[in-house]
Amino acid sequence: MKQKLYQVDAFADRLFEGNPAAVCPLTEWLPDNKLQQIAMENNLSETAYFVDEGDAYRLRWFTPAAEVDLCGHATLASAHVLFEHLHYNKSEITFKSNSGPLTVRKESGLLVMNFPISRGKEVDPPEKLMEALGTDAGNIFRAVDYMVVLDNEEQVRSLDPNFFLLNRIETRGIIVTAPGSEHDFVSRFFAPALGINEDPVTGSAHTMLAPYWSERMGKEQLKARQVSDRGGTVYCRMLGDRVEISGKAATYLEGEITLPDE
Repeated sequence: MKQKLYQVDAFADRLFEGNPAAVCPLTEWLPDNKLQQIAMENNLSETAYFVDEGDAYRLRWFTPAAEVDLCGHATLASAHVLFEHLHYNKSEITFKSNSGPLTVRKESGLLVMNFPISRGKEVDPPEKLMEALGTDAGNIFRAVDYMVVLDNEEQVRSLDPNFFLLNRIETRGIIVTAPGSEHDFVSRFFAPALGINEDPVTGSAHTMLAPYWSERMGKEQLKARQVSDRGGTVYCRMLGDRVEISGKAATYLEGEITLPDE
Protein backbone atom coordinates (compact mmCIF):
# COMPACT_ATOMS: atom_id res chain seq x y z
CA MET A 1 0.00 0.00 0.00
CA LYS A 2 1.36 3.39 -1.03
CA GLN A 3 0.59 6.56 0.95
CA LYS A 4 1.39 10.10 -0.13
CA LEU A 5 3.58 12.06 2.28
CA TYR A 6 4.88 15.63 2.31
CA GLN A 7 7.50 17.18 4.56
CA VAL A 8 7.05 20.89 5.09
CA ASP A 9 9.12 23.46 6.97
CA ALA A 10 6.53 25.56 8.83
CA PHE A 11 7.08 29.07 10.19
CA ALA A 12 9.96 29.22 7.74
CA ASP A 13 10.88 32.01 5.33
CA ARG A 14 13.03 29.48 3.47
CA LEU A 15 14.00 25.83 3.61
CA PHE A 16 16.04 24.50 6.53
CA GLU A 17 14.53 26.78 9.15
CA GLY A 18 11.26 26.72 11.05
CA ASN A 19 9.74 23.43 12.19
CA PRO A 20 9.54 20.42 9.87
CA ALA A 21 6.27 18.48 9.88
CA ALA A 22 5.15 15.44 7.93
CA VAL A 23 1.70 15.63 6.33
CA CYS A 24 -0.27 12.57 5.15
CA PRO A 25 -3.52 13.28 3.28
CA LEU A 26 -5.82 10.26 3.77
CA THR A 27 -8.99 9.17 1.99
CA GLU A 28 -10.04 7.27 5.12
CA TRP A 29 -8.59 6.77 8.57
CA LEU A 30 -5.94 4.17 9.21
CA PRO A 31 -5.94 2.39 12.59
CA ASP A 32 -4.57 4.56 15.38
CA ASN A 33 -1.64 2.23 15.99
CA LYS A 34 -0.64 2.64 12.32
CA LEU A 35 -0.85 6.43 12.58
CA GLN A 36 1.43 6.27 15.60
CA GLN A 37 3.88 3.92 13.88
CA ILE A 38 4.17 6.25 10.88
CA ALA A 39 4.80 9.21 13.18
CA MET A 40 7.46 7.23 15.04
CA GLU A 41 9.11 6.24 11.75
CA ASN A 42 9.06 9.84 10.49
CA ASN A 43 10.72 10.89 13.76
CA LEU A 44 9.67 14.52 13.39
CA SER A 45 8.08 16.50 16.19
CA GLU A 46 4.68 16.10 14.48
CA THR A 47 3.02 14.09 11.73
CA ALA A 48 -0.37 15.44 10.64
CA TYR A 49 -3.15 13.42 9.03
CA PHE A 50 -6.35 14.77 7.50
CA VAL A 51 -9.46 13.33 5.85
CA ASP A 52 -11.93 15.32 3.74
CA GLU A 53 -15.34 15.16 5.43
CA GLY A 54 -17.12 17.34 2.88
CA ASP A 55 -17.78 20.49 4.90
CA ALA A 56 -14.31 20.45 6.50
CA TYR A 57 -11.17 18.37 6.96
CA ARG A 58 -10.76 16.27 10.09
CA LEU A 59 -7.18 16.87 11.30
CA ARG A 60 -5.11 14.89 13.82
CA TRP A 61 -1.52 15.23 15.02
CA PHE A 62 0.95 12.66 16.35
CA THR A 63 4.39 13.10 17.89
CA PRO A 64 6.74 10.09 17.78
CA ALA A 65 5.30 9.11 21.18
CA ALA A 66 1.65 10.22 21.37
CA GLU A 67 -1.35 11.93 19.78
CA VAL A 68 -1.79 15.57 20.83
CA ASP A 69 -4.87 17.79 20.89
CA LEU A 70 -3.36 20.85 19.21
CA CYS A 71 -0.36 21.54 17.01
CA GLY A 72 0.23 24.83 15.25
CA HIS A 73 3.12 24.14 12.90
CA ALA A 74 1.63 20.89 11.55
CA THR A 75 -1.69 22.71 10.98
CA LEU A 76 0.20 25.35 9.01
CA ALA A 77 1.98 22.58 7.08
CA SER A 78 -1.33 20.82 6.32
CA ALA A 79 -2.86 24.02 4.97
CA HIS A 80 0.25 24.59 2.85
CA VAL A 81 -0.12 21.11 1.33
CA LEU A 82 -3.80 21.71 0.55
CA PHE A 83 -3.21 25.14 -1.01
CA GLU A 84 0.02 24.39 -2.87
CA HIS A 85 -0.15 20.69 -3.78
CA LEU A 86 -3.77 19.52 -3.62
CA HIS A 87 -5.26 22.51 -5.49
CA TYR A 88 -7.61 23.65 -2.74
CA ASN A 89 -9.24 26.69 -4.37
CA LYS A 90 -11.31 28.30 -1.62
CA SER A 91 -9.99 31.24 0.36
CA GLU A 92 -10.16 29.52 3.76
CA ILE A 93 -9.75 25.97 5.05
CA THR A 94 -11.69 24.66 8.04
CA PHE A 95 -10.20 21.84 10.07
CA LYS A 96 -12.13 19.86 12.68
CA SER A 97 -9.89 18.93 15.58
CA ASN A 98 -9.84 17.79 19.19
CA SER A 99 -9.46 21.49 20.03
CA GLY A 100 -12.55 22.50 18.06
CA PRO A 101 -12.77 24.12 14.62
CA LEU A 102 -9.58 25.72 13.30
CA THR A 103 -9.39 27.88 10.19
CA VAL A 104 -6.46 28.81 7.96
CA ARG A 105 -6.49 31.43 5.21
CA LYS A 106 -3.96 33.07 2.91
CA GLU A 107 -3.25 36.74 3.55
CA SER A 108 -0.37 38.95 2.36
CA GLY A 109 1.94 36.01 1.71
CA LEU A 110 1.23 34.40 5.08
CA LEU A 111 -0.89 31.46 6.21
CA VAL A 112 -3.12 32.77 8.99
CA MET A 113 -4.44 30.28 11.57
CA ASN A 114 -7.25 31.07 14.01
CA PHE A 115 -6.86 29.26 17.36
CA PRO A 116 -8.47 29.47 20.81
CA ILE A 117 -6.27 31.24 23.37
CA SER A 118 -4.89 29.59 26.51
CA ARG A 119 -4.53 31.86 29.54
CA GLY A 120 -2.07 30.75 32.18
CA LYS A 121 -2.40 31.26 35.93
CA GLU A 122 0.64 32.21 37.97
CA VAL A 123 1.81 29.27 40.09
CA ASP A 124 4.73 28.15 42.20
CA PRO A 125 7.30 26.18 40.21
CA PRO A 126 6.95 22.40 40.44
CA GLU A 127 9.77 20.53 42.08
CA LYS A 128 12.93 20.31 39.94
CA LEU A 129 11.64 22.62 37.16
CA MET A 130 14.05 25.49 37.75
CA GLU A 131 16.91 23.08 38.48
CA ALA A 132 16.15 21.28 35.20
CA LEU A 133 16.19 24.56 33.28
CA GLY A 134 19.36 25.73 35.03
CA THR A 135 17.94 29.05 36.23
CA ASP A 136 16.64 30.34 39.55
CA ALA A 137 14.77 33.37 38.21
CA GLY A 138 11.45 33.75 36.48
CA ASN A 139 7.69 33.95 36.93
CA ILE A 140 5.85 30.66 36.37
CA PHE A 141 2.44 30.26 34.73
CA ARG A 142 0.41 27.10 34.05
CA ALA A 143 -2.22 26.17 31.49
CA VAL A 144 -1.75 23.07 29.29
CA ASP A 145 1.98 23.85 29.50
CA TYR A 146 4.17 25.56 32.05
CA MET A 147 5.46 28.97 30.96
CA VAL A 148 8.58 30.48 32.53
CA VAL A 149 9.04 34.22 31.96
CA LEU A 150 12.63 35.48 32.15
CA ASP A 151 14.04 39.00 31.98
CA ASN A 152 15.82 39.06 28.63
CA GLU A 153 16.46 37.23 25.37
CA GLU A 154 19.99 36.13 26.23
CA GLN A 155 18.72 34.20 29.24
CA VAL A 156 16.36 32.26 26.96
CA ARG A 157 19.01 31.61 24.30
CA SER A 158 21.64 30.42 26.79
CA LEU A 159 19.49 27.78 28.55
CA ASP A 160 20.97 24.28 28.49
CA PRO A 161 18.26 22.14 30.12
CA ASN A 162 18.75 18.85 31.90
CA PHE A 163 16.23 16.81 29.89
CA PHE A 164 16.37 13.84 32.26
CA LEU A 165 15.03 16.08 35.04
CA LEU A 166 12.72 17.99 32.70
CA ASN A 167 11.09 14.74 31.62
CA ARG A 168 9.96 14.18 35.23
CA ILE A 169 7.77 17.31 35.21
CA GLU A 170 4.14 16.31 34.69
CA THR A 171 3.14 18.51 31.77
CA ARG A 172 2.85 18.47 27.99
CA GLY A 173 5.67 20.99 27.64
CA ILE A 174 7.63 23.88 29.11
CA ILE A 175 7.71 27.28 27.41
CA VAL A 176 10.49 29.71 28.29
CA THR A 177 10.05 33.30 27.12
CA ALA A 178 11.35 36.85 27.50
CA PRO A 179 11.14 40.23 25.77
CA GLY A 180 13.04 40.21 22.47
CA SER A 181 15.76 42.56 21.26
CA GLU A 182 14.46 42.64 17.65
CA HIS A 183 11.04 41.04 18.21
CA ASP A 184 8.28 41.69 20.72
CA PHE A 185 9.15 38.44 22.49
CA VAL A 186 11.21 35.30 22.06
CA SER A 187 10.63 31.76 23.28
CA ARG A 188 11.84 28.18 23.38
CA PHE A 189 9.73 25.06 23.91
CA PHE A 190 10.76 21.79 25.57
CA ALA A 191 8.60 18.65 25.55
CA PRO A 192 10.64 15.56 26.49
CA ALA A 193 7.50 13.81 27.75
CA LEU A 194 6.26 13.78 24.15
CA GLY A 195 9.55 12.53 22.75
CA ILE A 196 10.69 16.04 21.73
CA ASN A 197 13.51 17.52 23.80
CA GLU A 198 13.24 20.88 22.03
CA ASP A 199 10.65 21.76 19.42
CA PRO A 200 12.05 24.15 16.78
CA VAL A 201 8.93 26.35 16.42
CA THR A 202 5.70 25.72 18.35
CA GLY A 203 2.54 27.35 17.05
CA SER A 204 0.34 26.01 19.86
CA ALA A 205 2.64 27.56 22.50
CA HIS A 206 1.72 30.97 21.08
CA THR A 207 -1.90 30.46 22.17
CA MET A 208 -0.47 31.01 25.67
CA LEU A 209 2.37 33.37 24.76
CA ALA A 210 0.31 35.83 22.70
CA PRO A 211 -2.31 36.72 25.34
CA TYR A 212 0.38 37.10 28.02
CA TRP A 213 2.58 39.43 25.96
CA SER A 214 -0.39 41.27 24.45
CA GLU A 215 -1.63 42.18 27.92
CA ARG A 216 1.84 42.99 29.24
CA MET A 217 2.78 45.18 26.25
CA GLY A 218 -0.65 46.62 25.51
CA LYS A 219 -0.44 45.46 21.89
CA GLU A 220 -2.89 43.42 19.82
CA GLN A 221 -0.35 42.56 17.10
CA LEU A 222 2.97 40.97 17.99
CA LYS A 223 5.99 39.65 16.12
CA ALA A 224 7.69 36.73 17.84
CA ARG A 225 10.76 34.60 17.29
CA GLN A 226 11.33 31.09 18.58
CA VAL A 227 15.07 31.01 19.16
CA SER A 228 15.81 27.31 18.70
CA ASP A 229 18.79 26.28 16.56
CA ARG A 230 16.58 26.33 13.44
CA GLY A 231 14.54 29.33 14.52
CA GLY A 232 11.29 30.66 13.11
CA THR A 233 9.16 33.80 13.00
CA VAL A 234 5.57 33.82 14.26
CA TYR A 235 3.09 36.69 13.83
CA CYS A 236 0.26 36.95 16.39
CA ARG A 237 -2.90 39.03 16.50
CA MET A 238 -5.32 38.93 19.41
CA LEU A 239 -9.05 38.62 18.69
CA GLY A 240 -10.73 38.38 22.09
CA ASP A 241 -10.71 34.72 23.14
CA ARG A 242 -9.05 33.72 19.84
CA VAL A 243 -5.62 34.45 18.41
CA GLU A 244 -4.42 34.54 14.82
CA ILE A 245 -1.05 32.83 14.46
CA SER A 246 0.63 33.38 11.10
CA GLY A 247 3.73 32.30 9.25
CA LYS A 248 5.19 31.03 6.00
CA ALA A 249 5.95 27.47 4.88
CA ALA A 250 8.18 25.71 2.36
CA THR A 251 7.96 22.19 0.93
CA TYR A 252 11.07 20.09 1.48
CA LEU A 253 9.87 16.67 0.32
CA GLU A 254 7.05 15.15 -1.69
CA GLY A 255 6.91 11.38 -1.94
CA GLU A 256 5.29 8.08 -0.99
CA ILE A 257 5.67 5.77 1.93
CA THR A 258 5.05 2.02 1.73
CA LEU A 259 2.71 0.46 4.28
CA PRO A 260 2.28 -3.28 4.74
CA ASP A 261 -0.98 -4.80 3.56
CA GLU A 262 -2.95 -6.16 6.50
